[in-house]
Formats: sequence, C-alpha cells, structure tokens
Amino acid sequence: MSQFTRRNFLALMGLSGASVTLAACAGTSSTTADSGTTSDSPSGTTTLTWWSNHPGKSKDVELELIKRFEAENPDVKINLVDGGKNYEELAQKFNAALTGTDLPDIVVLSDVWWFNFALNKQISPVNELAEKAGIDTSSYVTSLYEDYHLGDSYYAMPFARSTPLFYYNKDEWSKAGLPDRGPETWAEMDEWGKKIQANLDGNKKAHAWGNATDYLAWTFEGPMWTLGGAYSNEWDLKFNDPATIKAVEWLKSTAGDNGYAVVSNNIAQDFAAGIAASAICSTGDLSGILQDATFEVGTAALPNPLGTGGCPTGGAGLAIPASISEERKLAAVKFIDFITNTTNTGYWSREVGYMPVRSNASEDTEQKKFLEENPNYQTAIDQLPHTRSQDYARVFIPGADTRIGGAFEKILIQGADVTETMNELQKDVQAIYDVQIKPNL
Repeated sequence: MSQFTRRNFLALMGLSGASVTLAACAGTSSTTADSGTTSDSPSGTTTLTWWSNHPGKSKDVELELIKRFEAENPDVKINLVDGGKNYEELAQKFNAALTGTDLPDIVVLSDVWWFNFALNKQISPVNELAEKAGIDTSSYVTSLYEDYHLGDSYYAMPFARSTPLFYYNKDEWSKAGLPDRGPETWAEMDEWGKKIQANLDGNKKAHAWGNATDYLAWTFEGPMWTLGGAYSNEWDLKFNDPATIKAVEWLKSTAGDNGYAVVSNNIAQDFAAGIAASAICSTGDLSGILQDATFEVGTAALPNPLGTGGCPTGGAGLAIPASISEERKLAAVKFIDFITNTTNTGYWSREVGYMPVRSNASEDTEQKKFLEENPNYQTAIDQLPHTRSQDYARVFIPGADTRIGGAFEKILIQGADVTETMNELQKDVQAIYDVQIKPNL
C-alpha cells in the first residue's frame, strides 16, 4: 500500500465539509448547549467562553491559568464552563451547539474528536490565526503539534497531551521480590503478575485494565503493537488479523478466574487505593495518583521490545470554532498561546501530570528543579521519543474508539470468544469506513 498521510488525505478531499457528514460530529442534535456568555460587554471588555472537561481533575489549575492571563490582559475575561465529565461528553455538547449560535470560543477536543470537526470545517486553522496574531508556534513539541496537521493547516494547539504510563505499587513489587522497574515485555508481566497475585489479599488484583470509558482502546494500543498486532495499517483494518487476534487472546488470558488482572471502572482511583498493584493510566492521572496513594508509586515506560514504538500519543488540544467572529478567534488564540507558553505548560505539567507541550520547557529553572526532585514526571518525557502516532482506525473513524473498547470489555468481563468478537468489530468499523470515509479518498 502506498503511504497515505493525514496531510494528503485532507488534501484529496479538499477539506470539504459539505460532502462529508460524519455521524459522531455532524451537528445534527437539537439539544441546546449552555455555553455561558460570550458577548462583548459595553465597557469594551471581551468575555471569552472556554469549554473544558477539566482533564486530570484540573479545574483549579485551569482557573489559575485564567487568573494569570487576565492579570496580563485586563481587557479580556475568560468564562470557564464545565463541558462534560470526559472528552466524549464535551465533544457531543460541542456537536449539539453547532446547530445554533451559542458556541464557545475555546474548546478542549481529544485525539479522537478533533479530526471530524476539522473535516467538516467546524474548527479554525489555528496556524493562520497564530500568524495573524503574531504568535510563534515553533516551540511546540513537534510531534505533539504535528498531530493536528491536516491538509495545509493545523486545527488545534497541544494542551493536555499525554501518553499511557505503566504505574506500579513499589511496596507490592518489593513483597514479590521484583526489581524496581516496569516489565520489559508482557511475557515478563505474566510472570510478575502471578507472583504479585499470590501475595494479595481479598479482591485485590496484580493489574487493572481501564474500561471502555477510561479509554481501554487507547491504553491497550501500545501492548497491542508490542505483541505484534494493530487496529489498522493506515485504512486497512486489522481487527481480525491473526496477529491482532493473538494479542487480544493474551489480553483475555490476564483476566478471568485464573488471571491476575481485572477491568476497573475507575482505574486511577483503584490503583491509588491499592486495589490494583499496577495499571496503565494516562500521564494526566499522575498528580492525582501521587496525591491519593498511601504507598510509593513507580512509573515506567511501556515495553518496546520491537523497537518500533510501544506507546501511543494521546490527550487533547485546544480548538477554536470556525463560525465565531474573527476578533474573537484572535483573542482566543492569544489565550491558548498564553496558557501553553513555556512557563505555564511547566506549571500545568507539575500540577496535573500532562507533558509540557513546549520543547524549551525543560530549560525553565523551576521545571528543571521539579523534574530532578520528582522523577516520576520525567518518565513520560523520556518515553516521548519512543511513541508513535495512533492507528487510523481508532482516531479517524467515527465511533471506533468506543467500539474497540467495548469489544475488549466484552472479552475481558463476559469471556466472549476473541475471534468472533473481533470479526464482529472488523465488520462494524469497516461499514463505517466504507460509508463515511472511503467515498472521499
């Protein structure tokens, strides 16, 4: 198959929102979104509305960033609105608002949602706005900024960017006689999981997987690659490929009556509570876990024995609706630039756990000192060169993320047959691709 990049995909389609209607982001709902005020006041002060799901329980940190911005920009006020408890709820709220005029000025969009809004020309090219506002985007971490590059434009700026990390309970590791590190392969994790499980009491488990809502499709993507499988090779779906089936069979083997793992409905909370001795969670969970855990927490990169990248990038960026006024767009892009600048991305990272999105953040004196004193935060930065972009099937095909996670849940919780479930997943996602994506290639 010839190389088919995100850039030439959009170039071929000409970013034609008129010819593409994606069910997940078509703006067809009649629900009215409560966006709060976005109008300019008589005094000349502009009030911008920011919709956020507060990634990583970050509302207080977001409010501090707003306070800093308003102190330097007294003519602009920011109204922070709860957009939903997760990325999905926020995207659906934004989707509903697109049928009317009550839109936010800034919206958090995750790795699986921004693409469809860009495809339908419902969010603005932020690089064009940055140029008009005299903003230099060159200091963004290249791989994180490039994730939003479609056609000739960029459709979001990196904000709550994350990777999965392997979290482990150092006390339980020590009791099991294990080295103070994460597993280097999942075969090694099998060996370790059994040792850990033998020392645990009650309903505790050696490992926890997230559920579909907690992005199991994302957190298992790295193990899937490590085990030789994939969700897709560009647009060629691989859900029922023998290598993928084998990887999911391994996933199933970790759970059940004879396994050492369980599906958690709140994976970060269960790990911090000691219910699970290890877990794959987002870097965005780090601060909360360190605050809540009563044991010493260890973090490690995901195994990468094949050398092809064992960890996906993820998280969310900040986007600007296409249909608001040019003046509001320029004010919004200035706000985004400010809260993601070198100083503030370092503050955000230290307080919440997400990766700094500026390449020069490590040069900041306060950030450098913090990383030396808190090595768990350094793990994600060290892992960044070993990450890879996600499979098209998860991030570009509408609804695929929840379908993948749901299939894994069915296999892990209900003990469903792997081949049958993955064949069904292949059929369902292929149908979406055939109707909504393929005709535009």
